[in-house]
Amino acid sequence: MGHTTLWLGHPTELEGPRLSQGDGAPADFSLTSNEMQPIPGEALSGKPRVLVAVPSLDTPVCDRESRRFNEEAAKLPGVSILIVSMDLPFAQQRWCGAAGIERVKTFSDFKERSFGRAYGVFAPAVGLLARAVFVIDASDVVQHVEYLSDVSDEPDYDAALKAARALG
Repeated sequence: MGHTTLWLGHPTELEGPRLSQGDGAPADFSLTSNEMQPIPGEALSGKPRVLVAVPSLDTPVCDRESRRFNEEAAKLPGVSILIVSMDLPFAQQRWCGAAGIERVKTFSDFKERSFGRAYGVFAPAVGLLARAVFVIDASDVVQHVEYLSDVSDEPDYDAALKAARALG
């Protein structure tokens, strides 16, 4: 049995590995930009980054989390913050515009679900990504990881941001 998260109080199986600090960051995946362009995982390699997996930007917890990371991005020069969900790129673009989100980038895993499987956050029973945060250095090594045990919880921002600041 793989790892799970609580979804509306029910244990939900997640596909893919459970990454740990010190693991190499997977790059064998493809995302879709807000402009409907494919973004291969390799294109993100070699740069310090925070990957934030969320179920949907249109939920209150994801909205708060994404806004918080957008605010914090101003204090993290040289570190990209990328938010990944299963939302359609059109919905992501609309949400970013309505929320005034300009410092983080949003990407969709709706086509292949390959990011979710590579990072161990795809929940096939609900067709969404579980909540998790990955801080990855320029050498593509995971420096911090948090899989939320319940998708309704927010991450430990202080721990993630401390790890992100150490990248710069």
